[in-house]
Amino acid sequence: MSTASRFNTFTFFKLPAAWWCGVRLRELGKQKAVVTVTYRWINQNPFKSMFWAVQGMAAELSTGAMVIDQIRQNDQRVSMLVASNKAVFTKKARGRITFTCEDGHKIKSALEQTIASGEGQTFWMNSIGRDESGDQVASFDFEWSVKLRS
Repeated sequence: MSTASRFNTFTFFKLPAAWWCGVRLRELGKQKAVVTVTYRWINQNPFKSMFWAVQGMAAELSTGAMVIDQIRQNDQRVSMLVASNKAVFTKKARGRITFTCEDGHKIKSALEQTIASGEGQTFWMNSIGRDESGDQVASFDFEWSVKLRS
């Protein structure tokens, strides 16, 4: 599942809340993933901007899509889970918001260590959300946990 369109089909069936809110993977590589979401009625908050949880879904997908992709390219059965996260909001999210994660390099090492040792590993990945003007609206950090499935 390395193409964005195939991944978006996956989100329709496995992450329907994200799909209906407009979260879409636009670019997926080993080092970088880009996800967009556009402010609409279905994902609004009472303050005329995008609900924080919708931004979180887009940000998480920009990190998690790379984790899923690299796990699938492996011969081992590895599970993944968000262990914790934190977010900072710097501007109201209106219009089309683009979340970009460039931390794909952190995944390979954690997977290799998990497979070699049999012990779970954790690593942090960051996603920055920017509006159409290029202004940062949010920054999300996700701590991913990977371990061998039994």
